[in-house]
Amino acid sequence: MSTTTHIGLVLLLLGLALWITVARNSFAAVAGFIAYGLLLTLAWLALSAIDVALTEAAIGAGLTGALLIGAASRLRDVEASAWAERPGATTRALAALISTVAAAGVAVCILKLPDPGPTLAPEAARHLAATGVGNPITAVLMSFRAMDTLLEATVLLIGLIGVWSLAPDRVWGGRPGLTPKTDPNGALAYLARVLPPIGIVIGIYIFWVGADHPGGKFQGSTVLAAMGLLVMMSGLRDVPAVRSRWLRAALIAGPATFIAVGAAGAFTSGAFLAYPEDFAKPFIVVIEAALLPSLAVTLVLLLSGPPRRPEPFP
Repeated sequence: MSTTTHIGLVLLLLGLALWITVARNSFAAVAGFIAYGLLLTLAWLALSAIDVALTEAAIGAGLTGALLIGAASRLRDVEASAWAERPGATTRALAALISTVAAAGVAVCILKLPDPGPTLAPEAARHLAATGVGNPITAVLMSFRAMDTLLEATVLLIGLIGVWSLAPDRVWGGRPGLTPKTDPNGALAYLARVLPPIGIVIGIYIFWVGADHPGGKFQGSTVLAAMGLLVMMSGLRDVPAVRSRWLRAALIAGPATFIAVGAAGAFTSGAFLAYPEDFAKPFIVVIEAALLPSLAVTLVLLLSGPPRRPEPFP
């Protein structure tokens, strides 16, 4: 991209961010947020950060946008009353002032950094070959920042438990969402029969190449989750009951495998989440393979919402 294109992209991002902040309608703000995420994807591509761009498109704009659309639709009935109780001019002015001071403080801190800034990039690059992984992003996330990656997967699971906790006691353990209505001859049902086989192959491919090329488990699991949601939205399959044992096993399989490999590293390599010498790549692939279905199921259930329909006990 040329310098003019970069400047135009930055101006678009700043303008859209301002519009999202001042938008009065929550659905319009969410639509702007999704567009902002897609523009941010282009910005990461301009910086040659393909892995980050894929994650932003899948998680930032896609998953987060879908969650916000669901939240906006649920809040639509109370949106008018919320605006009627909006803070006064003094409170809003004070909030704007505090935000401006905080942003200026961050800008000053960034500008005051030494040149060149402190970085561990040379140390990380020097030891990347020991992981056996060709993709430096995957190598860093699964070795030098393995604890962060484990916490990210765990936080998603905790977030799902938080969503489930919103269900009334009478439907706890039941099925999320409304009863699907199947139209076997409809366009949605047709897409739900045609697209999932293609999407599953693409999702697994994105995961598999992530060890040596841009991609990985988070991006692949998002594609798989989208295919699962398509099938459920079409009514061809119902959302599984929350208390299903296979469902809960699938949810914890990824984080449990991650923790087990990390604990094994404490005995074989002297540190939690350390990999045995010459076996780092196989262990990383095993962890990512276990996380792929767990993340996909977690994303599907996050978007499905809390249980709404009771499921009779067998």
